[in-house]
Amino acid sequence: MKKVIVISLGGSLIIPDKVDTKFLKKFKKAILKNTKKHKFVIVCGGGSIARKYISSLREIGINEKFQSFSGISATRMNARFMTHFFNMNPEYGIPHTIKLLDKYAKRQDIIFCGALEYKPNQTSDATATEIAKHFKTIFINLTNVPGVYTKNPMEHRDAKFIPRMTWMELYRKTNKNKYKPGQHLILDQTATKTILKNKITTYVLGKNMRNLNNFLNGRKFKGTIISG
Repeated sequence: MKKVIVISLGGSLIIPDKVDTKFLKKFKKAILKNTKKHKFVIVCGGGSIARKYISSLREIGINEKFQSFSGISATRMNARFMTHFFNMNPEYGIPHTIKLLDKYAKRQDIIFCGALEYKPNQTSDATATEIAKHFKTIFINLTNVPGVYTKNPMEHRDAKFIPRMTWMELYRKTNKNKYKPGQHLILDQTATKTILKNKITTYVLGKNMRNLNNFLNGRKFKGTIISG
């Protein structure tokens, strides 16, 4: 069986406000170009759609569990959309369990999913790290910034790029804040705990698909490497 690579595709890349068709065409090209060597499990985030749903529920006092359910629905809707974008057989649904994911991985080179079964205090990134743990493979987080920074580079001009981090450094950085549905972090708290506990080599890459293609082919790339 080909090596499985798990990618978390941030919702902010799929639909920041409206669908980013230009980016998704480049993403599709990069993935299809590399299916001879790899199988891809691509976990879609909920992005702005999830945050809008969650914000509305929070505003009227609906509890965090229902807020999370709403976010999960958005990730699955984005995953279904991506199967359409890739012109994949509509007969197959979106896997909601690891067991079904295993079944799909035996016959498909590309599998899209959203969050799997509900678990408290996690986003689709945590789902992706659990899947990476299951397949004993690496994890790539694609987001709207080209790696991990000392601060949010979209808000702070003095933010410095971090090319390498340890699992523990990442864990400490993300766990300074308590989890809340719809949060906007590089990786959620549960994801970084799974990465640390299972020593999952993690790569944070941005929107430039040349970097993803270079990485998949063992060439020089820009991004943050998180390992021991």
